[in-house]
Amino acid sequence: MTETRRLAEALIARPSVTPLDGGCMDLLRARLAPLGFACERMDSGADSFRVCNLWAKRAATPAAVAADAPPSSIKTLVFAGHTDVVPPGPAQCWQSDPFTPTERDGKLHGRGASDMKSAIAAFVVAVEEFLAQAPQAPLHIALLLTSDEEGPAVDGTAVVCQRLRQRGERIDYCIVGEPTATRATGDVIKNGRRGTLSGKLVVHGVQGHIAYPQLARNPIHALAPALAELVATEWDGGNAFFPPTSWQVSNIHAGTGAGNVIPGEAVVDFNFRFCTESTPESLQTRLVAVLDRHALDYALDWTLGGLPFLTPPGTLVRAVRQAIHAETGLDAALSTTGGTSDGRFIAQICPQVIELGPPNASIHKVDEHIALADLAALKNIYRRVLENLAAQA
Repeated sequence: MTETRRLAEALIARPSVTPLDGGCMDLLRARLAPLGFACERMDSGADSFRVCNLWAKRAATPAAVAADAPPSSIKTLVFAGHTDVVPPGPAQCWQSDPFTPTERDGKLHGRGASDMKSAIAAFVVAVEEFLAQAPQAPLHIALLLTSDEEGPAVDGTAVVCQRLRQRGERIDYCIVGEPTATRATGDVIKNGRRGTLSGKLVVHGVQGHIAYPQLARNPIHALAPALAELVATEWDGGNAFFPPTSWQVSNIHAGTGAGNVIPGEAVVDFNFRFCTESTPESLQTRLVAVLDRHALDYALDWTLGGLPFLTPPGTLVRAVRQAIHAETGLDAALSTTGGTSDGRFIAQICPQVIELGPPNASIHKVDEHIALADLAALKNIYRRVLENLAAQA
């Protein structure tokens, strides 16, 4: 059994459904501290939803820094990830217990095997191997880990980034271990993500008997023309890295449950997934203009889930692509598709953020798994990235 697999299994075996950590942070801190990492817990949240956060950093040794070099000449690479997992669902639906790592047909099964405990194991072992061969490498290395990525994501990575910003901690490069591959590890790199902006719209009407519409005001009827216009709106045209911004309704609710009552209000939940061609402010302004043009009586609450981020091809993308090609022979494609990740928070304090992890076909599913070959390849890719960045210092 490889060291990467051994650590991945140890993490999978610890039940850590959001926001629980299940002891993962203690296990990882015990692995990192002997390597010279200063391990700092930044836990956050109420007792009923306590989130475990770990910031572990190993500064380059003084021997790695040239006597006449400014401190800023040594770059910092951060590996970021989450120890929490989504609920496994009914255990009887799994071929094996979701928190008992099990090998079948060359694949390691268990909740978190792909999203993303295997990536964390690969981070750690890659760092161990790199430091064993280059203990005086001119590179600061850090890990940012949280148990609140699959949940509200309020007390996790966002809190750590805020504290790092407050004390002037600089991060130059970040690799988030999200499962990004479509067929084989290394075929896709996420070099950005769309932003997410949600809204809850309440359209007010006047409740009444359905046989006397002249005595009521139906909010569904009032909403319909505005809704049609919003659906047909082109919010922007996207760009070379992002598809156009989309607007989708996730829920519409109205009525009392009785078939002879005109409802007094209609509630619409919607979401923008927006690219860098739009801002939250521009989207809010345009949507409100449509509602006002249709003279709706409404209330509207907004929730900004995250801003878009983009890392154009440069030092980090080049180092990662070279590592992938050297290990697998693949020429990694750049992509910004999919949902959100904690990269949206890290990008606020780090200029170059990418996501790179194993195939995502089984994430959040019953019998989640990772191929052992992908686990080995991922660890080697991460180690090669470290080597590439250190060589450029």
